[in-house]
Amino acid sequence: MFETIEGIKRTHKCAQLTKANIGEEVVLMGFTNSVRNLGGLIFINLRDVSGIIQCVFNTDNAEMYEKAAKVRDEFVLAVVGTVAARDEAVVNKNMATGEIEIIAKELRILSKAQTPPFYIVENSDVKEDLRLTYRYLDLRRPDMQRHLITRSKVAQIVRNFYIDNGFYEIETPILMKSTPEGARDYLVPSRVHNGKFYALPQSPQIYKQLLMISGMDRYFQIAKCFRDEDLRADRQPEFTQIDLEMSFVDMDDILSLNEQLIAKIFKEIKGIDVELPFLRMPYSEAMDRFGSDKPDTRFGLEIKDISSDVKGCGFKVFADAIDNGGSVRAINAKGLADKISRKNIDALQEFTKTYKAKGLAWIKVNADGIQSPIAKFLTEDEMNVVVATTDAQVNDVIFIVADKNKVVFDSLGALRIEIAKQHGLIDNNKFNFLWVTDFPLLEYDEEEGRFVAMHHPFTAPKDEDIQYLDSDPGRVRAKAYDIILNGVELGGGSMRIYNTDLQEKMFGVIGLSNEDAWERFGFLLEAFKYGAPPHGGMAYGFDRLIMLLDGCDSIRDVMAFPKVQNASELMSGAPGPVDTKQLEELGIKTKAEK
Repeated sequence: MFETIEGIKRTHKCAQLTKANIGEEVVLMGFTNSVRNLGGLIFINLRDVSGIIQCVFNTDNAEMYEKAAKVRDEFVLAVVGTVAARDEAVVNKNMATGEIEIIAKELRILSKAQTPPFYIVENSDVKEDLRLTYRYLDLRRPDMQRHLITRSKVAQIVRNFYIDNGFYEIETPILMKSTPEGARDYLVPSRVHNGKFYALPQSPQIYKQLLMISGMDRYFQIAKCFRDEDLRADRQPEFTQIDLEMSFVDMDDILSLNEQLIAKIFKEIKGIDVELPFLRMPYSEAMDRFGSDKPDTRFGLEIKDISSDVKGCGFKVFADAIDNGGSVRAINAKGLADKISRKNIDALQEFTKTYKAKGLAWIKVNADGIQSPIAKFLTEDEMNVVVATTDAQVNDVIFIVADKNKVVFDSLGALRIEIAKQHGLIDNNKFNFLWVTDFPLLEYDEEEGRFVAMHHPFTAPKDEDIQYLDSDPGRVRAKAYDIILNGVELGGGSMRIYNTDLQEKMFGVIGLSNEDAWERFGFLLEAFKYGAPPHGGMAYGFDRLIMLLDGCDSIRDVMAFPKVQNASELMSGAPGPVDTKQLEELGIKTKAEK
């Protein structure tokens, strides 16, 4: 027979109680965190979402004591009792409620529990697959609950901030038209319109632009988005983004306002004063210095272009890279020559190969001279110039990659981070924000054999570069911007195209015929004809923001019920099969797996 809470009401959460409550009768409800039976006394640590408190059961009430003796971990209890001070000798300084305890006078066992498949403790080292299979138990852990609480608090800060700044929270459709350009859509079949499909939104992009055309002026939404793509630690098939759009503004207006939002979040959640304004760095500078459009600026190891220093040298690898339109670039691992062995260098060479680098050259500057396998290919003057360009001194080691620029940037960009991690060069107490601006509007896709939009095809080109859209599309820069924190992209956005002719031209540059453009995006192109204000906006990865705020390694830790690497949910078994009748109603047949 189970017991109920009839006749009693919870008065406090466990960790709300302090010494100020001593002498009060309280009613607490929660999960059994642990039980200690000392014979004449039983101590039960009761846990709820606020924290843990110790409840004491003694033999004065034999019936209650006997019931307490049957309690096991994760039983759900209601405890009525009096708040008392603990004896000085048994104060627990590791608990927020460690100076008090509850002297129980009534116990109700609301629900019994089997032994859980893992201990409900903070920072569990249990395998993630097991944790996600029993996610409802995993979420009982205090650290996991804190992540969800942070998420809730940040959502409230975001809403209050934007509303205080004249924004309106507006929901956009979840079922929309498929407009494939970028990641794959998740498709939803229509029963009413047999043979036709909705798509789940990859973002509210088009709808929020239409809201600007409608005159709503400032929109925001904490929006669910969906992308059918391969997963990584910071990617999920369904995710949440903070989405916004503004009319009659320029880029400075958007960046300034959103810096204030970030500063507010970090102040209220972490107590950190963020320095404003954030640094702004053009895309070309970010690539040249850090090999990445999301540079981590907490440490040095900046990339130096040594192409002119070695052009025409006797080392064929360098010469060929330059002759074929690539470059030769280097990073200087200052003061690490005596800490990086030949074995370490071999491992770093293999590391760069994962980024398609054909090799990793190196030069050690020792007290007794230069040590390098490429020294025989360079003259003394050439070697001295390389050392000077990289500002190398005794006990420094220079790493060099020569290849196409993309390979050079990818490999050296990753290498500088790998070296920094291995040698403790990263200050994890630093929060370095910056905006990366002036992105290329387009990038050439070798597989597709055409230009594609680097961000999305609704991004406006810089006014002075529009003239090159036909003659030299790769030269055109975008009115786009990404916000970066410690080498992670927090979000991004752009000023938008708001003219039918320019939008049609943009579609043409990325390979869409006028007919295809109107078939896919005709409702947007038509809307432009009725007057569109200049507008722009951005979106933050909400899950990623919470991950960084709480110092997690994966966004799965800050989502209530995430998917795993193959886009399945281990707890419920989604995705799963459906009845044949349902498929017949939708006019769908599936191919059986071989």
